[in-house]
Amino acid sequence: MVRSPQYISNNTKQPTGYMENSISYSAIEDVQLLSWENAPKYCLQLTIPGGTVLLQAANSYLRDQWFHSLQWKKKIYKYKKVLSNPSRWEVVLKEIRTLVDMALTSPLQDDSIHQAPLEIVSKLLSENNNLTTQDHESIIVAIAPLLENNHPPPDLCEFFCKDFGKCPRLRLFTQEYILSLNELNAGMEVVKKFIHSMHGPTGQCPHPRVLPNLVAVCLAAIYSCYEEFINSRDNSPSLKEIRNGCQQQCDRKPNLPLRLLHTSPDLVSQEATLTESRLKPVIVTSNEIHVEVERNNTANQKMTAGVGNDSEPNLIDCLMVSPTCSTMSIELSAQADRILGCYVEILKMLSDYDDWRPALASLLQPIPFPKEALAHEKFTKELKYVIQRFAEDPRQEVHSCLLSVRAGKDGWFQLYSPGGVACDDDGELFASMVHILMGSCYKTKKFLLSLAENKLGPCMLLALRGNQTMVEILCLMLEYNIIDNNDTQLQIISTLESTDVGKRMYEQLCERQRELKELQRKGGPTRLTLPSKSTDADLARLLSSGSFGNLENLSLAFTNVTSACAEHLIKLPSLKQLNLWSTQFGDAGLRLLSEHLTMLQVLNLCETPVTDAGLLALSSMKSLCSLNMNSTKLSADTYEDLKAKLPNLKEVDVRYTEAW
Repeated sequence: MVRSPQYISNNTKQPTGYMENSISYSAIEDVQLLSWENAPKYCLQLTIPGGTVLLQAANSYLRDQWFHSLQWKKKIYKYKKVLSNPSRWEVVLKEIRTLVDMALTSPLQDDSIHQAPLEIVSKLLSENNNLTTQDHESIIVAIAPLLENNHPPPDLCEFFCKDFGKCPRLRLFTQEYILSLNELNAGMEVVKKFIHSMHGPTGQCPHPRVLPNLVAVCLAAIYSCYEEFINSRDNSPSLKEIRNGCQQQCDRKPNLPLRLLHTSPDLVSQEATLTESRLKPVIVTSNEIHVEVERNNTANQKMTAGVGNDSEPNLIDCLMVSPTCSTMSIELSAQADRILGCYVEILKMLSDYDDWRPALASLLQPIPFPKEALAHEKFTKELKYVIQRFAEDPRQEVHSCLLSVRAGKDGWFQLYSPGGVACDDDGELFASMVHILMGSCYKTKKFLLSLAENKLGPCMLLALRGNQTMVEILCLMLEYNIIDNNDTQLQIISTLESTDVGKRMYEQLCERQRELKELQRKGGPTRLTLPSKSTDADLARLLSSGSFGNLENLSLAFTNVTSACAEHLIKLPSLKQLNLWSTQFGDAGLRLLSEHLTMLQVLNLCETPVTDAGLLALSSMKSLCSLNMNSTKLSADTYEDLKAKLPNLKEVDVRYTEAW
């Protein structure tokens, strides 16, 4: 509606001044700029039923703004009317294209200029459920230019939220559309705005399928970059053969698209005689891909020991970079290189959204990329940003996805560890991953065992360079008796004593070990109750005052202890009954207890802040026969899981919980 501008009537019987009644946009038949001689300055002429109205502005700029705004409103009204009752879809599509062109060429600078056409099309899609997929795609293609800098309305988002697995043409269209955005002058900035528009302006994206669809588009595009190499696999070793070391390689034809070179004494002696030119990066074409593989003595022994069993060897271990060979590089075409850069950059953008990061980590956990991509230095170097974002996220649901999706498979942790094909930073990312995983992983001993078996060398090297996380790891390996070999223990001790931080932490470990021996020495009470209001420090002070090797029953009920006291509780070798009623003992402490106090029989967690995350860890405490979870955050599903996994459990209290 046009309201209250100053007007001059061209009918002398009508007064001039300010309009008393509004004029609806639908009533305006025409809008013109007055240009004849002696016409009133800065005026517009509106033609309406029954006459005309002259609108006078204060200056030419304001007059032009009125003119274009009225033209815009008049045309928008027309398109709303035309598209509200569609009859022939080819006509509708033509009108939509005209509407988009009008929005793109309008001199008006306002968000609603582009948003209004999107709302009209959104309403059209919502009111016509019988459209075919082809009709949908044609409409989206027509309005695509408006989506670059504007958040799509709900119905358009619903289009992008369709299952791309069931609609591959939609995925292909989105893939090509993003590439076309990247070809514009602003390049990735335009793509970034598009991703932001799909996420929405709030902290939480309201459309759950947008992220999986964007990831599907990225994976398909990245796969296409290596398709030429993948298609040349016909005579190459299979994935299983690569994991098994290609032991039947000699039976194959000589020209293999993928060749694995194993380190052996003969090979090492041959490599020692190679010229300097042999050390230049290998340029890989579509005809042949060389993967240089290093096998140290430990890895050779592990592979030999694994022959004949059913477990799959590690793929990432087969893609290790030999120190005598330069890093492999793959030469992509210029177009494939642009596509790769665009879609890896999108994965980086997706990892920057806090609400998307958990789902993104879960989607990428299985490493859904072709092996050629994992062997491509540029790809793994660019993707490193995404992995770093996972490693920096304090949420366990995010950083736990750095580990393999299941036993026997490889994860990003292995890929970006020293010796892995993607490691290019001397272990800084590896140290970050270890730090975050150790902070939340309740299976500490299992994780330490894995590090000791597979990554002890890198851990010692980083500790030698003063990395505090790795110094802590080596101390924990000694404290938990992870290392059985005496020579290896001595080497770890020498490594710790070579730096100031290592020397200090090793001295603290020795002091703890002396206290532990005294604590675990046979003798002392069999039952102990701490006074109410006692703290973690009080418990630590008490346990350091004598021998508690005979302590079987400990009550900390109604004290102020927290999960921090768990590190002292796990040192009580004879403990069978533990009462934590009405304390602040939480999930982190439960995880530690479940790993060390496997002989515990009675546990009281009544009125503690424990949740399913910690209670699930109790499934490893097979000796439990009495468990009180009264007034905790126990769920019914977790309760059923515990009952199934604790065969000796006879007394259970779940009152005032969801499981009650």
